[in-house]
Amino acid sequence: MIDTHSHIYSEEFDEDRADVIKRAKEVGVKQIILPNVDSESLPRMLALEAEYPDYCFAAIGLHPTSVGVNYKDELQLVRDELQRRKYVAIGEIGVDLYWDKTFIKEQIEAFQQQINWALEYDLPVIIHVRDSFDETMAALQPFKGSKLQGLFHSFTGNLEQANEIIDFGGFKLGINGIVTFKNSGLSETLKNIDLKNIVLETDSPYLTPVPFRGKRNESGYVQFVCKQIALIYGLSEDKVEEITTRNALELFKIGVK
Repeated sequence: MIDTHSHIYSEEFDEDRADVIKRAKEVGVKQIILPNVDSESLPRMLALEAEYPDYCFAAIGLHPTSVGVNYKDELQLVRDELQRRKYVAIGEIGVDLYWDKTFIKEQIEAFQQQINWALEYDLPVIIHVRDSFDETMAALQPFKGSKLQGLFHSFTGNLEQANEIIDFGGFKLGINGIVTFKNSGLSETLKNIDLKNIVLETDSPYLTPVPFRGKRNESGYVQFVCKQIALIYGLSEDKVEEITTRNALELFKIGVK
């Protein structure tokens, strides 16, 4: 399995990070993608990647909830990092209208700027969507038909929205612990979506799956996401692991020099 979205560099893991990674390895997590948030999270993320090379892989991006008055300075840091070294993706980027709509214009500008860089550097994007599906798809329209690839992180939409993403081309759906919540409705949606469009993720330390819902999430818990997806599709867990891992490897080109 590949956990395509984990913030285990965050302070919630300062006391037992090594144990968290050990547990992930023990249950079959082969790689972990670390999406960035902003300039504050960057040093912690890079330190973790350096400690676990070829296991943890860093992405670089400016999270929409970190878009504020100084967003141009934050974007400049992303640009500098892209010029400095190779990353596996640009993310986590997108539009979030759940917490605050003050900087919606700036969020969309930052989102589109980072998409342009993704195309320039031939990198996939990790897209954060919260209460903003229509705005996000509208912001993506200028890039339709380009070579843009990526994933919609923490997908929770309906079948119509899933099909809109898939029809756009180049995108996978990131599925996490929400799929184990009985009231999410996500299982019904996924029944109508080909598994080739799906990758696994945790969003640790958030969105912990059943049976640990309410506690801190960690990358090893991606196993419970895999189990639920296997039930939905009537496949073995090994088959779900095989297909979703292949999807993730193709998207992030991990191990391709």
